[in-house]
Amino acid sequence: MEVLDLKKRLAKLYKPSARMPVLVKVPPMRFLMIDGKGGLGGPDFQDAIKSLYGLAYPVKFAARKQLHLSYPVMALEGLYWNADGGEDISLGDRDALSWRLMIMLPDAVPGELVESTRVKVAAKKELPRLADIRVQTFSEGQSVQILHVGPYADEPATVELLFAFAAEHGFEIAGAHHEIYGGDPNRAAQEKLKTVLRYPVRKL
Repeated sequence: MEVLDLKKRLAKLYKPSARMPVLVKVPPMRFLMIDGKGGLGGPDFQDAIKSLYGLAYPVKFAARKQLHLSYPVMALEGLYWNADGGEDISLGDRDALSWRLMIMLPDAVPGELVESTRVKVAAKKELPRLADIRVQTFSEGQSVQILHVGPYADEPATVELLFAFAAEHGFEIAGAHHEIYGGDPNRAAQEKLKTVLRYPVRKL
């Protein structure tokens, strides 16, 4: 059995410091992805999350059985940007944003295994957005990130720290607002929620 300790291998990307922003180089990675617009936290958003996890875990179990490959299901991630395609990619009105939810998929798991597992899942469960999930590589490259501790509503102040850090080091923001969720908001106290905040950057 091959064991992929992804949480240890990718600790710098998924468990950054909460004390100050850092620059990181994010390699291209494969994900299970699903897209939507508006209604953050609403029915379609929740259906997308349910469908993602509803496929990610069976794929993990299938990889263990068929490929003799063991790995953890990684954290849920979200990309957010203005639905109108404007340059301002700050959080703004969260309910007006387009979004992409993602769960990382190891390179060793072939797309064919994902598709065969999807068919089996569809036969057993009713997941409204199962058919909308795709496998895609996401290349973020050089980025700034920090760990935000506390409610999602308090993120803007932490985002300002990231923007200021990027400017101080001669970078400008060059992509969507990226969140990596380290806790379940339905279970953890709001003040203890841990969310990695990340933005890709480019040199000015």
